[in-house]
Amino acid sequence: MKAKTLPVAIAMTTALSASLLVVSGFDNQAQAQENEFRWKMVTSWPKNFPGVGQGPERLSQLVDDMSDGRLTIEVFGAGQLVPGFEVFDAVSDGTAELGHSASYYWKGKAPAAQFFAAVPFGMNAQEMNAWLSFGGGMELWNELYDDFGVDVLVAGASGVQMGGWYNKEINSVDDLNGLKMRMPGLGGEVMSRMGVAIVNMPGGEIFTSLQSGAIDATEWIGPYNDLAFGLHQAADYYYYPGWHEPTVMFEAIVNEEAFAELPADLQAILRTAISDVNQSVLDEYTARNNDALETLVNEHDVELRRIPDDVLAQAREYSSEVVGELAETSELATRIYDSYQAFQDKVEDYHAISEQAYYNARNPEGDTTQ
Repeated sequence: MKAKTLPVAIAMTTALSASLLVVSGFDNQAQAQENEFRWKMVTSWPKNFPGVGQGPERLSQLVDDMSDGRLTIEVFGAGQLVPGFEVFDAVSDGTAELGHSASYYWKGKAPAAQFFAAVPFGMNAQEMNAWLSFGGGMELWNELYDDFGVDVLVAGASGVQMGGWYNKEINSVDDLNGLKMRMPGLGGEVMSRMGVAIVNMPGGEIFTSLQSGAIDATEWIGPYNDLAFGLHQAADYYYYPGWHEPTVMFEAIVNEEAFAELPADLQAILRTAISDVNQSVLDEYTARNNDALETLVNEHDVELRRIPDDVLAQAREYSSEVVGELAETSELATRIYDSYQAFQDKVEDYHAISEQAYYNARNPEGDTTQ
């Protein structure tokens, strides 16, 4: 009798083990599914637009690769899920977990946000990254966004931009009077004080507005992006330097609740991927802009002009006023301005004997483009 029950016992044990394995497999699969996150990222840029629009795509791919698919991010261009100027609201209210944009678009909600995008005659991309990472800038930026339920990380930079496209030649400050121009942020406020009628619009509307005469001038980013938009087909004169935007720092805004739900390793992966994109976007602009400028000038006969000295002098004067007034809008704005200005003063002192001195040594003839 005992001899006969042994195989039965073995069979029952085997069946039970198999059942436990199946149950365990389902548990592991369920746990894996619970640990998978599907996010949406809304942007202020046309889908897959060179440079700034491809940064979010790179971010999505990096996160997918590094997380082995546990965190996937679907990227939406401006207007696909929400309009380009509603990215901040979409992330704040949870419509999307992540956004990619530029903080000066939110000046109506948080005026001091403009300090973190572009300050006329302010810091360039290298200097801004240093301030944000090691000068307290990022802490101030996140403090500014605390009331909106979002966190922020810097996610790219344009580098020094161009001064803009014009349908008339600018020889003096008087030539600006009455022009209708697309220019966001603090630079737009400066131009307004110089007699320009400022119009705000997302990038996707610029070409048709310039071509139709709805605006007389525009700035966008620089040669790489301006060529992609075909702005040379709508305006004849291309001016430099981009005094109004010595760089634009692009932002990744993250819904706080969504971020808190991620396990620690996925949080680290997201931060690391955004850091990669911050550098790669700037690198791409540095690599592509001059080739695009040569194409514009040599193949499309674009008139490249330097902004006249009196225009730059007037812009510098008004910029000081505009930035100073912004600093007085709140206690936090004052602290941001003080931190920004102190860091710029410090970095300028060193760059005078490093970057600037090196450029002068490398090119002793000075500006050969005038």
